[in-house]
Amino acid sequence: MPRATHLPDTVTARARARGRFPFAFGPRFFTSLLLGLAALIPAWFFPRAVFLMFAWDALVLLLWLADAARLPRPAQLEVERVWKTRPSLSAISEIQLRIANNGSQAIQVTAVDETPTRLRAMPPGVSLRIVAGRRSAAFYSILPSARGDARFGRTFLRYQSILGFAERWAVAETAQTVSVLPDIEGAKKHTLFLIRSRQVEMERRMRRHRGLGREFESLREYRRGDDFRDISWTATARRHELITRTFELERGQIVWIVIDAGRLLRAQVEQPGEPVHLSKLDYSVNSALSLAQVALYSGDRVGVLAYGRRIQQNVNAGRGSEHLRTIVDSLSQVHSESSEGDHLRAARELLTTQKRRSLVVWITDFAETAMIPEVVESTMQVTKRHLVVFAAMGQPDLNAAAQTTPRNRDELYRHATAIEIFERRAVLMRGLRQSGVLTLEFMPNMMASALVNQYLDVKERSLL
Repeated sequence: MPRATHLPDTVTARARARGRFPFAFGPRFFTSLLLGLAALIPAWFFPRAVFLMFAWDALVLLLWLADAARLPRPAQLEVERVWKTRPSLSAISEIQLRIANNGSQAIQVTAVDETPTRLRAMPPGVSLRIVAGRRSAAFYSILPSARGDARFGRTFLRYQSILGFAERWAVAETAQTVSVLPDIEGAKKHTLFLIRSRQVEMERRMRRHRGLGREFESLREYRRGDDFRDISWTATARRHELITRTFELERGQIVWIVIDAGRLLRAQVEQPGEPVHLSKLDYSVNSALSLAQVALYSGDRVGVLAYGRRIQQNVNAGRGSEHLRTIVDSLSQVHSESSEGDHLRAARELLTTQKRRSLVVWITDFAETAMIPEVVESTMQVTKRHLVVFAAMGQPDLNAAAQTTPRNRDELYRHATAIEIFERRAVLMRGLRQSGVLTLEFMPNMMASALVNQYLDVKERSLL
């Protein structure tokens, strides 16, 4: 598969003094002062011995001043933030901090990078020993819990000489904004086995599958069972025998992925063993990315439409690695909304943008009410022109309530309610299927595999 994205830019900045008095006492300064208290013991017998303590303290203070004067100036320190991987949702990424010491003395540096809480609960701190005129590096990791733009702040430095009497404080302006993407690596791993096990064999079979495609491939002699509509009468007249046209399935189909970002997709899904809890929308975005990768790999053109009350993202259908990069960047900006999505607006936008018949994969969820949900009505509008796959997110907690054997009255009511909701959803899904819509309902963690399998089935059966 092609690479999806570029790494975030490396940020480089020279340090500057932090605060009006950017100096502090190092740990050895206080240790040395404590040693001076030993002079108080003979002072009980010889009072003048207390002057030894004051003399010792003065010496320690002079050492501190000399050590502080020898420390490199903040401007002689250069800080770099280097990205080894682009940050992805619920995937551990490593960041490298490089610090160059252009001074004349080796130093011990403690650096704290100002990271957003959505990437790391506590700011990371790294310790480095840097020889004069050299550069050292250290790594720390982040685990993003949300997609979208994340703002990194400054890098704070505390550094000492090897003597450790004095310490200086500095700060480097390394602020930058990075975009947290969907789980790219997870999507690749999740769909790679589908591509390996099905795609190669299916494509080989589809390219030579006779009679179901619409792209002309070649001519051959008529065989029993061939469709009479495929007979080429001009070639038959020239050769004086029945000649049949053979076709291959179109490789340039168009796939549109429509993502509902309304309030129902805000629900958090707890999966055992997962490092962070994702929302239904996060699973929708990851599923959309998996499907887009497979469709682009198959040679199809892919477009993305994400909506809430307004259209959030509208990426026209295209192909290639650059287009995949565009899709990934747009999916990273899809965010949940507190209100119901405007499904009718999304349907109008799609019908206006895409005139030619295409495969539309609509990832959504709907409330179980006595009335027909608006998203179902919108889907019916799109079905008149396109082949629609309606993918509804299942509800793990509702599924658990329906499968649990009630042990008391409260559990009985929850069980009965869950069964009733399942019945309503089944009626709506059955109505969609009767209208020609391909329907799916899977738990969020299984949606990516279900969508890819459905897409491959559509390709194999030439439903477009």
